[in-house]
Amino acid sequence: MLVRNGIKSLLEEEKDLDVIAEGSNGYDAIKIVEELNPDILIIDVRMPELNGIDAVQKIQEKGSSSKSIVLSMHDSEEYILQSIKAGAFGYLLKDTDKKEFIKAIHTVHSGEKYFSGDISNIIVSNLLQNSDTPKITKNTSSQADPFGLTKKEKQILKLILTGKTNSEISTILQNSKRTIETHRFNLMKKMNVKNLIELSAKASEFGLNS
Repeated sequence: MLVRNGIKSLLEEEKDLDVIAEGSNGYDAIKIVEELNPDILIIDVRMPELNGIDAVQKIQEKGSSSKSIVLSMHDSEEYILQSIKAGAFGYLLKDTDKKEFIKAIHTVHSGEKYFSGDISNIIVSNLLQNSDTPKITKNTSSQADPFGLTKKEKQILKLILTGKTNSEISTILQNSKRTIETHRFNLMKKMNVKNLIELSAKASEFGLNS
């Protein structure tokens, strides 16, 4: 109850956000979505009667356009991956600050997925561990890098996939942080991805992660 009231107060401070309903369990969440079809549903993993992840899955199965952001105290890989599989558009830890919380809501509302930095690293790690390395033959070798990445962009891509920040990459490659940011922007544009998760998945698909 205290957490819910805190989130409600935080959101009500934002002029462009409206809190239209609140519930105390997973079944309440499903009912609210069915009746009011909110743009965003913020739901806790641990809820009575029906947990948040199962509620998100049931909401998705009903074909709702509402996008869910799951909140949790835990950065458990199991919870994170279950939430994604259920159809959640975001996963945030409860100690996330207000600025990131609001950013996540706007990002998800725009149709993109949002996971905080630590969560993204867990997801990327899982994707890399479970992906099959493409078999490159004479017929497919020319397609291994269809994006036309430069040598520098490939260097930066590999460092990004190991979890390095722009500042760390700047130090490793002895380039300015602004230069690294420019290269990073260009390679993501060439690969047509919007975030670290999409970047990792596409790099894995085309064998660019090794």
